[in-house]
Amino acid sequence: MTAKTYDNWILEKTSLDGVVKITPSVFKDFRGEYIETYNKDFMIENKIDINFLQDDISVSRKNVLRGIHGNDDTWKLISCLYGNFQLIVVNNDKNSNQFKKWESFDLSSENRLQILVPPKFGNGHVVLSEKAIFHYKQNTQYDRKSQFTIKWNDPEFGFNWKIDNPILSDRDK
Repeated sequence: MTAKTYDNWILEKTSLDGVVKITPSVFKDFRGEYIETYNKDFMIENKIDINFLQDDISVSRKNVLRGIHGNDDTWKLISCLYGNFQLIVVNNDKNSNQFKKWESFDLSSENRLQILVPPKFGNGHVVLSEKAIFHYKQNTQYDRKSQFTIKWNDPEFGFNWKIDNPILSDRDK
């Protein structure tokens, strides 16, 4: 992986084409932390010119698994504001040579990592701490009808979740 830096930001490629791991700028002192969660100049300098339109937050308790969903149009910038969770990102682009390939990331309020997920990729996460706050920016308005769902335990993918018996919604069962 090649890392690029910008004013303490770090951008790294992942094993999935188009999926990027970002470490934002964090200033720490005796009072606590100040985190810059988004910087358009950094993104444009790294040829990531996305017009984010909507921010969403989900708050979940330990062992909740929010399923693998995505669509053909939406970019997402995912981060953990509180706690920690395992994020799985999977390529669902039938025209890609990486179709059905996936990667797992550990996001937390300690490591402050962000994952940029392109269109045609799905993502899901499971909460590993007592509670976690999942945040993402997206460049389209939410439209459930346009989404695909990949079953969290589909044997064809062989996902390696960090828990065996997650708490699931009816949609994700």
